[in-house]
Amino acid sequence: MVGLLLGSLLGGAISDRYGKRTVLLVCVYVHAVCGLVPALLPQPVLYLAVRCVTGVCCCCINICSFSLAVEWTPPAARLWPPAFLPFCFSLGTMGGAPLAWLSPTWRRLHLTLALPQLVCLPLYLSIPESPRWLLLRKRMDVLERYRDNSPADKQCLDLLLDSAWSDMQKATEAQKEQSPGGPAPSDIIHLKHPTVLLRLSIMSYLSAVSALTYFGICMNIGSFGVGVYSAQFFSGLSEAPCLLVPLVRLGRRPISMLALFLSGAACFLSLLLSRYNGEPVLVMSLALLGKLCILAAVFISILYSIELFPTVVRQRCVSLVNLSFRVGCLVNSLVPSTPNGAISLAAMVVYSSGPIIGCGLCLLLPETSGVPLPDSVEDCDRQPRPRPPSMGALWRTWKLVSSQTRKAETLPAEKDDTHTPNTHTGLI
Repeated sequence: MVGLLLGSLLGGAISDRYGKRTVLLVCVYVHAVCGLVPALLPQPVLYLAVRCVTGVCCCCINICSFSLAVEWTPPAARLWPPAFLPFCFSLGTMGGAPLAWLSPTWRRLHLTLALPQLVCLPLYLSIPESPRWLLLRKRMDVLERYRDNSPADKQCLDLLLDSAWSDMQKATEAQKEQSPGGPAPSDIIHLKHPTVLLRLSIMSYLSAVSALTYFGICMNIGSFGVGVYSAQFFSGLSEAPCLLVPLVRLGRRPISMLALFLSGAACFLSLLLSRYNGEPVLVMSLALLGKLCILAAVFISILYSIELFPTVVRQRCVSLVNLSFRVGCLVNSLVPSTPNGAISLAAMVVYSSGPIIGCGLCLLLPETSGVPLPDSVEDCDRQPRPRPPSMGALWRTWKLVSSQTRKAETLPAEKDDTHTPNTHTGLI
């Protein structure tokens, strides 16, 4: 968990500077080597150090892979990458249970996990760089090389960068007008913008409570009275339906609110049943339902974060949101359990109430489904902001509906009196 926290601090900054593809390739190669070291040199201090480095690499891989997958996807299908990547994560979680059951020692388990990574290393070289990062860095030679790969790549790049270049030119001209001849404004100025601060605070809270709920159930999966290997397998299986979330045509904000509310409600019902000696299978099923819903909220929030923040500070904002997620993981690892090994009452109250509060906070966020990614803070300000209706607007709406209802009630009678001769013709 400390390694994941350090990766959240470093991942966004180094990927903004050196590129997402470079950071991703380095972390993948280091991650593969770190998986092999514990199997060959099982020393306690070395093991802890390697696990910390593995956590850093895992966090950087998650940040860069999600961002690259979303940026290389057209806006209409942008919800599929964050759904497919957690689905692969659930497959790995399910596969870990039989591998652990079949492995007689920890060294054998680490060796079994490390060898497939080493075999797949050459495949990662085909991963492309972020097109928007290349555009920001004015790496037009790389973009032209991507365009020359195939007509499909050229069409995809033209679609992704159709409005980005003109928007970035406008933002650059505006910056020159504001500070002619002076230094360019730093990223801290963009981070202090009220719109960015509000969105960053809400998304950080959602990430923290999602981590508390998700890892709280994962770490206590053996506390529901079911075998640990079968519980681990079904824990991974419960995450697989997240692949179907993109089929729900609701938008980012409604799906997030629905997932957070269902997660809190399921955890609350699981808490009630566990306190009244309910069936272990039913208690675990409700807890896994809450885990499924909070996972859906997690990957929606990852996509939501990418769409909410401007390109100039997007990766750093995503890293700060991920940092809040990792802080929630660290706090969760310190939560004590009851003497009989079950989840404590205070922990389950946090797991159930946190997502419900986050559901209400989502009302302050705009809807970004199908909208181009913002490249500047001005683009964020131009996004439609949700506003609660005023009493005057509600009164005007009620009067309009009432008048239309009265007209609809009187219109059929008037129509029958004046247009009776044409009725038969209309039926024909």
